Amino acid sequence: MRTLICTTPGEFTYAEAEEPLHREGHTLLQIKRVGICGTDLHAFEGTQPFFNYPRILGHELAADIIETGHPGFTKGEAVTIIPYFNCGDCIACHSGKPNCCTNLKVCGVHIDGAMADQFSVPSYSLVHGEGLSYDELALVEPLAIGAHSIRRADVKEGEYVLVVGAGPIGLGTMEFARIAGAKVIAMDVQENRLAFCKEKLKVDHTINPSTENATEKLSAITDGDMPTVVIDATGNLKAINQSFQYIAHGGKYVLVGLQKGEISFSHPEFHKREATLMSSRNATREDFEHVIACMKKGWVDPTNYITHRVNFEQVKDMFADWLKPENGVIKAMVTL
Repeated sequence: MRTLICTTPGEFTYAEAEEPLHREGHTLLQIKRVGICGTDLHAFEGTQPFFNYPRILGHELAADIIETGHPGFTKGEAVTIIPYFNCGDCIACHSGKPNCCTNLKVCGVHIDGAMADQFSVPSYSLVHGEGLSYDELALVEPLAIGAHSIRRADVKEGEYVLVVGAGPIGLGTMEFARIAGAKVIAMDVQENRLAFCKEKLKVDHTINPSTENATEKLSAITDGDMPTVVIDATGNLKAINQSFQYIAHGGKYVLVGLQKGEISFSHPEFHKREATLMSSRNATREDFEHVIACMKKGWVDPTNYITHRVNFEQVKDMFADWLKPENGVIKAMVTL
């Protein structure tokens, strides 16, 4: 079968591999779609934490079942997966947090992923397709990341939520903040992405901190209160550190974006707000099911996100272009 391997930062190679054998407790999948996410792009750049080379990338997927023994799932069924494989026996797993398992193996990061014709996964990771298209199924996982961050922040109806970073994860976060009833503010340094927020997601307020005084504009939007929830979806150290000043007194700051460095902020400024700082890692089955339910109700149109489409054979040549802001990539979708 065909595979695509990221051998070192900036380098891909196509290779033939043996088809995986079906084994007990696992399900064999025929891959149909793979979405390209920030994790894949950062791996290509060499800036992805928790990563080793060589690696087959890919964890946003849609597939048909080739073979399974898992109750409730059938051969030929269209599915997606929860791509964070957990041990089931650590403190996080016992606490209902398999998304931050102490022995977590994310496919395409810690172990090889889905950029191949066939892929074997633990059967417990399967998620029913519920009649969604392959494109929609491949977008469930990135949207679940955003949905999880909104659940972590316990967003309430009517509160102001600032989402910093209008990439795919940030956009999904905005969607689920809106669904929770929040008043959403989008912040990004790329005007084309802010325009996307207004036109496609109907976000009322946008801020470009490279051309506007972000603190003053946030104060004006919130009548001097500042956002009660700030969510970083940039993974950019400067943006993460800067956003501490945007939190309302009593507010929450949720880090979804990930980078390799150490964050720093003024302790007195943070302390006087009695602010809450938390991370949001991956997502749980509850989040996946919430995303699928929202798609089926028409509350989220996942096809808005797909700006670039390629066949599997084109990925190696096209990948570097997806890193260039001028190409306007929101989500690249690979067809196998």
